[in-house]
Amino acid sequence: MAHSFADKQRFSVFKNMIVYRIAPQWQVELTQVEDALAKTPFMECGATQEKSLGWVPPRGEQHGPMVESVGGQWILRFMVESKVLPGSVLARRVKEKAERIEKETGRKPGKKESKELKDEAKLDLLPMAFTKQGSMWVWIDTASRLLVLDTSSQGRADEVVTLLVESLPGLSVSLINTQVSPQAAMSHWLKEQEPPVGFTVDRECELKSASEEKSVVRYARHPLDIEEVQAHIDAGKLPTKLALTWDDRVSFMLTEGLQIKKIAFLDTVFEGTKADDGGFDTDVAIATGELTKLIPDLIEALGGEAESGVANAAQGAAATASVSALAVTGPAMAPADTDPASAPF
Repeated sequence: MAHSFADKQRFSVFKNMIVYRIAPQWQVELTQVEDALAKTPFMECGATQEKSLGWVPPRGEQHGPMVESVGGQWILRFMVESKVLPGSVLARRVKEKAERIEKETGRKPGKKESKELKDEAKLDLLPMAFTKQGSMWVWIDTASRLLVLDTSSQGRADEVVTLLVESLPGLSVSLINTQVSPQAAMSHWLKEQEPPVGFTVDRECELKSASEEKSVVRYARHPLDIEEVQAHIDAGKLPTKLALTWDDRVSFMLTEGLQIKKIAFLDTVFEGTKADDGGFDTDVAIATGELTKLIPDLIEALGGEAESGVANAAQGAAATASVSALAVTGPAMAPADTDPASAPF
């Protein structure tokens, strides 16, 4: 039976993953990252502020560092707060303002004035609005050049990556891109009943038609090695989600967009540990220790990593180094400064 950190009332980290490749030219020290993130700390929304975002200490300690290093893995925590202002409430306040103007002047507000009334109404209501907060774990693996975000939303991931790129000079990342698309690979695994080495297919998947009907078939807690599944694939339905287990240690849901969801660490991961063997450092070490092995194995199962902007930058750097090495006949020369590759956001 799978059980996660949350099940053991432990530090819950990386239930989902969106993985990026970091360009090789980005070489920084932990202290530099700490100094950069300290400039954009999270602060709660002001009275008329709709949204606030920034960084908080990962350990949850007040005035603690914004980045923690556990076994060489850097852990950050992003926080966002937004005001909840229902559209119906805003519309009612705008209507009240418009009716007051019409009563006092005998005319209805025009398009421009209506927009101004909406802005005024929002300012009136924001101080009374409820707030909601959300946080995201961010993991930087400098050795493997990976940036991992604990989210299943690409929109939220884009927001965090944008903030990181703005905060950390020279940082350039791109989404991991594989030679074989996850959808094509999942279709093959289901149709041929040949999961990749080190992985097993579990009992959950979603198949979606590419036709205009967009019909969807979902299996949950159901064996997938049946002719019915193969018939759906033959009929043109493509898998958008597939539950897998890696090395009998980690189960997860792979999506067509190479997102990894519903991560659960299996009992074998915790063999030899006690129920009270928790704490931030232990749990981060366990999670990152497993996931640093799972990620490259999954990439390999998808045919290996395809070239990307970051990969091209790596090749360019290697080519430049080779040319420099051939040209230098005397003492080693310091490489010329180069502009960092721009981030894809």
